[in-house]
Amino acid sequence: MTAINTTTARINHFADLEALRQVSAQTLAVRTAESVRLPDAEQIQILVCGGTGCQAGKSVATRKAFEVAIREAGLSDRVSVHQVGCFGFCRMGPVVVIYPGETFYCEVAAKDVSDIITHHVMGGNPVQRLLYAPSPKEKVRVQTMAANPFYKGQQRVALKLCGHIDPEDIRESIGAGRYFALAKGLLEMTPASVIDEIKRSGLRGRGGGGFPTGKKWEFAAASVNDVKYVLCNADEGDPGAFMDRSVLEGDPHAIIEAMALAGYAIGAKQGYVYVRAEYPVAIHRLGIAIRQAREVGLLGEKILGTDFSFDIDIRLGAGAFVCGEETALIASIEGERGMPRPRPPFPAVSGLWQKPTLNNNVETYANVPDIILKGAEWYAAMGTPKSTGTKVFAVAGNIMNTGLVEVPMGTTLREIVYGMGGGIPKGKKFKAAQTGGPSGGCIPAQLLDTPMDFDTLVSLGSMMGSGGLIVMDDSTCMVDVARFYLEFTQEESCGKCPPCRVGTKRMLELLDKITTGEGTLEDIDKLEELAAGIKATSLCGLGQTAPNPVLSTLHYFRDEFIAHVVEKRCPAGKCQALTEFRIDAELCKGCGLCARKCPTNCISGEIKHPFVIDASACVKCGNCSDVCKFGAVVH
Repeated sequence: MTAINTTTARINHFADLEALRQVSAQTLAVRTAESVRLPDAEQIQILVCGGTGCQAGKSVATRKAFEVAIREAGLSDRVSVHQVGCFGFCRMGPVVVIYPGETFYCEVAAKDVSDIITHHVMGGNPVQRLLYAPSPKEKVRVQTMAANPFYKGQQRVALKLCGHIDPEDIRESIGAGRYFALAKGLLEMTPASVIDEIKRSGLRGRGGGGFPTGKKWEFAAASVNDVKYVLCNADEGDPGAFMDRSVLEGDPHAIIEAMALAGYAIGAKQGYVYVRAEYPVAIHRLGIAIRQAREVGLLGEKILGTDFSFDIDIRLGAGAFVCGEETALIASIEGERGMPRPRPPFPAVSGLWQKPTLNNNVETYANVPDIILKGAEWYAAMGTPKSTGTKVFAVAGNIMNTGLVEVPMGTTLREIVYGMGGGIPKGKKFKAAQTGGPSGGCIPAQLLDTPMDFDTLVSLGSMMGSGGLIVMDDSTCMVDVARFYLEFTQEESCGKCPPCRVGTKRMLELLDKITTGEGTLEDIDKLEELAAGIKATSLCGLGQTAPNPVLSTLHYFRDEFIAHVVEKRCPAGKCQALTEFRIDAELCKGCGLCARKCPTNCISGEIKHPFVIDASACVKCGNCSDVCKFGAVVH
C-alpha cells in the first residue's frame, strides 16, 4: 500500500487519533496467541515477513502464492495476507506466522503454501515439517513464537512492532499505539518535561559510545536559535549489523514519532533521516510512512491542533562508514565530502548549516515513544542502573540461530549465545565474540558470563557499538580477525588526519607480515605502540577506536600472535602461508568425504583405508578440515 485509503480522515485533534486507533485496532485484534482451531476462526490473518533477509529468500513469491491459494480456495472473505517487517529470526526465513494461534512457520517457500492452506487453515492441523525444531536431532517441534527458545529470553521495546504490523499502512501503526506518545507530549507535557522524562529514563545512545540521550537533548534545547534541526543516523555501517535497517523496514512510524517529539523538545521544525542507499526497502517504507503521516496531519503544520509544526525528509548516503560519525554525517547532508570536523563546537551548538542540531540513531529513537507513554521509571526498571532499558544485538557468525535479539541490558553473553542463539554448530566450542564491530573488541570464552552493558564491555577492551555480535568458534584465527577489522577501518578512513590515515595502514602492514609468516616479536610491540598513538591523536571516533580489535585480541589471544611469529604456525589453520594440512592415518576412517570436497583433487586413497593429501597441489582452502567428521585432518 503506497497511499492511505481515502476513508482515513485528517487527524486534527486527539479525538480523531483515538477514533482511528479504535477502528484500526480491530484489524490487529486477531493477532493473538489464543489457541483456536483455524477452521473455526471467524477471521484468519497470515503474516509474511517482508524484511530484506526474507525477501532475499523469496518471501515475496511466498506471499503472492498465499494470495492466489486463498482466492482459489474461496477463503477471501475470512482469510487475509499481510506483509510485515522483520521477525528477527533471520536464519529460518522466509518466516510466516498465522493468527489466531501465533503458529510460527519457518523456511516457507511458495511450494509449501498449498499444504498450509489445505491442512492447517482448512483442516486445523499445522504442517509439522515447517514448524521450528530447536535441534536437528529433536523430533519435537515448536508451534508458537512464545514457546520458541529464540524469543523466550527477549524483551522487546525497539522491535516490539516489527513483525506485528504492516509498515506500509499507518492505520495499523496507529492501531498498535503509534503517535499517542506524540499526542501526550504535545498536549500534556512541556518541552522541558519531555527532556526530563528522557533524562530520568537513563536512555543512552544506541549508536556507539552510549552518551546519555537526555543530556544531548538538553544541550540542543539550551542553544538559542530560531532554526534548529533533528537528525536520525541510519547510516548503519558495522559489518553484520542490521538492527536499524529492520526497525525502519518494520516500524518506520516509531522513528517519525520520536523525531517529532525530539523536535518539540528542543524547538526544531525540521528533521532529516540520513540513511545509506544500500537500504532500498527501508528507504521505500520510510518514504511511504512520511507521506502518510503528512496526509493525516501527524507531520506538517499545527500537529494535533497545536502550534507545533514539524516535518521530515530523507537524505541518502553513499555507504561511507565514517559518515556514522555525526560531524561527517552533517557534512554529507550539506553536500560536502563526508569527513569529520573538529569539536568543539559540538553539533548541539553548531551543527547542520551551523545551526543547533540534535542527532541520534534509529534504535535510540525507537525507545523514545514508550518512555514517554509508560514513564521513565518503567524504562529504568529494565537493564542495569547505569545501562537501562534493552539492547538489540545482530547475532551472526558461528552460531545456530542468526538474527536480531532484544534483551535487557546486563543479559550475559552466555545467555545470548547458548539461549537465544542455540549454541555453536557442528559440536565446536565457543572461542570468542566480537562486539561493537570495527570499533569494538573480542570477548574470550573465559568471559562468557560477561553482562552485556556499556561500562562492562568498555572495561574489557570492547564496546557496545551499534550492537553487532559476531560469534566465533575454535576454528577461528584471532590474528586474522584482527586483520579483517583493521583492513575494514583502514579502507573506510576518510584520510583527513594522519594518525588514522597513515597509522592504520602501518598497523595493517604489520598484521600482513604476521599472517604471512614474516612477522617478528618486535612487530607485536610496534602494533601496540602504534595503537596507543592512533587512539590518542585521531580526529574522530573511527580512528580513536580502530585499534580496539587488535588490542583486545593481543590481550586475550597473545599466544596465537606468538605462534605466528615464533613457530611460524597458525593454530587455527586459517592463515594459508602458515598452514599445511595432513591426514592422521590413525584417525582417518577412509570415508572419502574429504576427497570428494577437495577443489583441486589433491586427496587420494581407497575407501575404508587412510587417505593422503598431496601437499604440492593443496591450495589450503580448509574444506577437508571442515567436512571431516572424525578430526583426522590436522594442520
